[in-house]
Amino acid sequence: MKQQAVSALVENRAGTLSRVSGLFSRRGFNIDSLTVGETEDPSISRMTIAVTGDDSVLEQIIKQLGKLVDVIAVRKLDSASCIRREIMLVKIQADEKNRTAVVQIAGIFRSRIIDVSPATITIEATGDIEKLDGLLLLLRPYGILELARTGLVALERGSSVLSIGS
Repeated sequence: MKQQAVSALVENRAGTLSRVSGLFSRRGFNIDSLTVGETEDPSISRMTIAVTGDDSVLEQIIKQLGKLVDVIAVRKLDSASCIRREIMLVKIQADEKNRTAVVQIAGIFRSRIIDVSPATITIEATGDIEKLDGLLLLLRPYGILELARTGLVALERGSSVLSIGS
């Protein structure tokens, strides 16, 4: 089974997130990540939902989401035709002995050092999931103290747009 992404435009009002997440729990589907934010229209939010499952599971999720009153439009995001990104903050154990190596690893992944203390470095990284996982793999031996990830955000490439009525 592979991770797949669903994009949904929803009403930006109290209870919408609860109804969407409740639908997943009632159906026994697990959400790998759920990212929500206002669109250019403050009355509408975009949800990017990452789930692991086959095509039939994804089809069921899309049908069920489409039935919710708060959902305006919903669509599967094909990984070949969309831009997928995530932001990660990671705090690494870094003293004077290994600080240079940690900074070099961050540079290789085009990450930014956003905080430095005598014993730690905090790195901000943006990219696809594979890139961030690769960065973590190289940083793990130095000691990951804290990790925060935003979850997947995605948009379709080109002129294809998820909009009201799509």
